[in-house]
Amino acid sequence: MIPQPFADRLAAQTRPVIVDLWAPWCAPCRWMAPMVERLEREYDGRVDVWRVNADEEPEVVRGLGVMGIPTLVAFRAGKEITRKVGAGSEANLRALFDAAVSGQAPVRRGIASGERIVRLAAGAAIVILGLSAGPSMLLLGLGGVVLFTAVADRCPIWQAIRPRLAALLGRSDPASPAG
Repeated sequence: MIPQPFADRLAAQTRPVIVDLWAPWCAPCRWMAPMVERLEREYDGRVDVWRVNADEEPEVVRGLGVMGIPTLVAFRAGKEITRKVGAGSEANLRALFDAAVSGQAPVRRGIASGERIVRLAAGAAIVILGLSAGPSMLLLGLGGVVLFTAVADRCPIWQAIRPRLAALLGRSDPASPAG
């Protein structure tokens, strides 16, 4: 549950809000900061950006159900529109800002070909390392998860169970962030 003062502040906000959950030690957060700042300037007067340091406000992080940072959450009229978890491209962040302005969640697109290749290569490398390490079930499992992230958007079984998982987690769609 979102802490009441934060929820009240969101509900009272007349403009859409992007909540940027970050931490000073988070390298992907630091990498994305210039893109978020650029978009904040571009959408000035149409979208407000609130930065929440995850270390200083853990109750907000828990209340929003954030499991990893960076996470950006778009709100309009106090209601979540969509979110972006992890580092992403400026185009993906722009889709988040556009969703906040329009009040409509972005249409989910598959991952880019280059990112798919990187995920497949990383997953395969982890699996190979897991096999050569005698075998290591942890590395094999981790490699399998990384490999799955490369194809999840094309997996009909995952597409079938995703809405049920979303309902269990209390979200409209666990994969709703653009990208």
